[in-house]
Amino acid sequence: MATHKLLLLPGDGIGPEVMAEVKKVVGWLDSHGFASFSIEEDLVGGAAYDENGVPISDDAMAKAFDADAILLGAVGGPKWNTVGFDVRPEAGLLRLRKDLQLFANLRPAVCYPALAEASSLKRDLVEGLDVLIVRELTGGVYFGEPKTITDLLDGQKRAVDTQVYESYEIERIARVAFELARTRSNRVVSTEKHNVMKTGVLWKQVVSEVHGSEFSDVQLEHQLADSCGMQLVRNPKQFDVIVTDNLFGDILSDVAAMLTGSLGMLPSASLGSVEEISGRRRALYEPVHGAAPDIAGKGLANPIAMIGSLGMAMRYSFGLGEAADKLDAAIAGVLAQGYRTADIYSDGMTRVGTTGMGDAILAELGKAG
Repeated sequence: MATHKLLLLPGDGIGPEVMAEVKKVVGWLDSHGFASFSIEEDLVGGAAYDENGVPISDDAMAKAFDADAILLGAVGGPKWNTVGFDVRPEAGLLRLRKDLQLFANLRPAVCYPALAEASSLKRDLVEGLDVLIVRELTGGVYFGEPKTITDLLDGQKRAVDTQVYESYEIERIARVAFELARTRSNRVVSTEKHNVMKTGVLWKQVVSEVHGSEFSDVQLEHQLADSCGMQLVRNPKQFDVIVTDNLFGDILSDVAAMLTGSLGMLPSASLGSVEEISGRRRALYEPVHGAAPDIAGKGLANPIAMIGSLGMAMRYSFGLGEAADKLDAAIAGVLAQGYRTADIYSDGMTRVGTTGMGDAILAELGKAG
């Protein structure tokens, strides 16, 4: 049995608490013969800044390059609001994405039947929802240069963020979206703002070219990003795979996440290219929720998104699809039994904390053998 190298980066806020539940699941999978894991752990975000003066150390980055997959809890919090821009906690996450060339962010928005009432939309709009947003992650306005704030002669200031895309960046993210669509419902919506942005014009052109030359069997539709946001709220089940740029992907994926009832429910994956020699694909997995410093240390955090991130790692990095299915089924089973953390609690359910939810999922895994 192959041994999979996992790097755990718990991070800040509730990150260490939800990561502790993942460790329990990893231990269960290992002890029951589903997989063999070699685990390392290091600091990222504010925790790394407090220890090393940087949001991620070179040593931690070396471990990241060596790992088969990285699990990250969360970064940030008001404690570090006054540190320099270049050493803010979020810069650690950005360095991981950039240095590891994790260009494809997969954000599933899945609504478990037991949680359909937790959505802000009506049950019939979200029950059975299964949308996958494929977000380009290493280009666009977040990384484009120049990125400046300039003092002007009249006492005013000018801020500049630059939206930049090259055709190869659009080609590779489009391929990921089309390939994933082939494993789902064979439908892709590509979204940008070609009506007002030159990057949108190029995006639409390149996606269309990749589609025509390599994926003509996949149904492709183009939508403007603002219209896509409206349609996600109006009729979300019309979508299967949505591919979009870094900025719009950031926004649309959070909109889609809230359709499911809570950010605490959803995992994500950030993938690089498949290496030609080793066949390995660098990857980082993390919940879509933040560090939630207001509840950190109180045992209230929902660990499902973090545990689901492990499930995505099993599926996309380790080839453990059967074990990932068992984990997904265990989560669904626990929710069907009425277990709820505070963020998804409703009258008549069984309220549990972080550890209680993790233990319930382990128990459900045990039933499945």
